[in-house]
Amino acid sequence: MNLKNKISPNDFFQIRRLKYQPPHLATIDLAYTYNMENAISKWIDSNLKKRYFLKKVIGVTHENKIESVLRAGFEDPKELSYFVLACPHLKYK
Repeated sequence: MNLKNKISPNDFFQIRRLKYQPPHLATIDLAYTYNMENAISKWIDSNLKKRYFLKKVIGVTHENKIESVLRAGFEDPKELSYFVLACPHLKYK
Protein backbone atom coordinates (compact mmCIF):
# COMPACT_ATOMS: atom_id res chain seq x y z
CA MET A 1 0.00 0.00 0.00
CA ASN A 2 1.35 3.38 -0.99
CA LEU A 3 1.61 5.76 1.98
CA LYS A 4 0.73 8.69 -0.27
CA ASN A 5 -2.81 7.28 -0.72
CA LYS A 6 -3.43 6.77 2.99
CA ILE A 7 -6.51 8.63 4.25
CA SER A 8 -6.46 10.36 7.62
CA PRO A 9 -9.53 10.42 9.91
CA ASN A 10 -9.84 14.19 9.33
CA ASP A 11 -10.06 13.63 5.58
CA PHE A 12 -12.49 10.72 5.91
CA PHE A 13 -14.92 12.68 8.09
CA GLN A 14 -14.35 15.86 6.04
CA ILE A 15 -13.33 17.92 9.08
CA ARG A 16 -9.81 18.84 7.98
CA ARG A 17 -10.76 22.20 6.49
CA LEU A 18 -12.41 24.22 9.23
CA LYS A 19 -15.50 26.30 8.48
CA TYR A 20 -14.66 28.90 11.13
CA GLN A 21 -11.45 30.40 12.49
CA PRO A 22 -10.65 29.27 16.03
CA PRO A 23 -8.49 31.73 18.01
CA HIS A 24 -5.58 29.28 18.46
CA LEU A 25 -4.65 29.09 14.75
CA ALA A 26 -1.46 30.60 13.35
CA THR A 27 -2.74 32.78 10.48
CA ILE A 28 -1.54 34.74 7.50
CA ASP A 29 -3.48 37.14 5.25
CA LEU A 30 -2.85 36.89 1.51
CA ALA A 31 -3.89 39.13 -1.35
CA TYR A 32 -7.04 37.67 -2.89
CA THR A 33 -7.01 36.96 -6.60
CA TYR A 34 -9.28 34.95 -8.85
CA ASN A 35 -9.27 31.20 -8.11
CA MET A 36 -6.56 31.59 -5.45
CA GLU A 37 -8.66 29.89 -2.77
CA ASN A 38 -9.17 26.69 -4.80
CA ALA A 39 -5.54 26.45 -5.86
CA ILE A 40 -4.22 26.96 -2.33
CA SER A 41 -6.77 24.56 -0.85
CA LYS A 42 -5.66 21.82 -3.26
CA TRP A 43 -2.00 22.48 -2.45
CA ILE A 44 -2.64 22.32 1.31
CA ASP A 45 -4.67 19.10 0.96
CA SER A 46 -1.87 17.37 -0.93
CA ASN A 47 1.17 18.72 0.98
CA LEU A 48 0.15 19.27 4.62
CA LYS A 49 -1.43 16.95 7.18
CA LYS A 50 -3.23 18.80 9.97
CA ARG A 51 -6.42 20.86 10.07
CA TYR A 52 -6.54 24.31 8.52
CA PHE A 53 -8.80 27.30 7.88
CA LEU A 54 -8.97 29.04 4.50
CA LYS A 55 -11.54 31.68 3.67
CA LYS A 56 -12.01 35.08 2.08
CA VAL A 57 -12.40 37.68 4.85
CA ILE A 58 -12.19 41.44 5.31
CA GLY A 59 -8.73 42.43 6.51
CA VAL A 60 -5.93 44.98 6.30
CA THR A 61 -3.49 44.68 3.40
CA HIS A 62 0.21 45.54 3.38
CA GLU A 63 -0.71 49.03 2.15
CA ASN A 64 -2.94 49.53 5.23
CA LYS A 65 -6.11 49.34 3.15
CA ILE A 66 -9.21 47.48 4.25
CA GLU A 67 -9.98 44.94 1.52
CA SER A 68 -10.95 41.34 0.97
CA VAL A 69 -8.04 39.06 1.79
CA LEU A 70 -7.59 35.31 1.83
CA ARG A 71 -6.88 34.19 5.40
CA ALA A 72 -5.06 30.91 5.91
CA GLY A 73 -4.78 29.49 9.41
CA PHE A 74 -3.04 26.36 10.61
CA GLU A 75 -3.24 24.39 13.87
CA ASP A 76 0.48 23.67 13.72
CA PRO A 77 2.67 26.80 13.35
CA LYS A 78 5.26 24.64 11.57
CA GLU A 79 2.77 24.04 8.79
CA LEU A 80 2.28 27.80 8.40
CA SER A 81 6.05 28.21 8.02
CA TYR A 82 6.23 25.42 5.46
CA PHE A 83 3.23 26.86 3.59
CA VAL A 84 4.84 30.30 3.30
CA LEU A 85 8.16 28.86 2.14
CA ALA A 86 6.99 26.09 -0.18
CA CYS A 87 3.61 26.98 -1.70
CA PRO A 88 4.24 27.91 -5.35
CA HIS A 89 1.09 30.05 -5.49
CA LEU A 90 2.70 32.60 -3.16
CA LYS A 91 5.91 33.04 -5.17
CA TYR A 92 4.60 35.57 -7.68
CA LYS A 93 2.83 38.08 -5.44
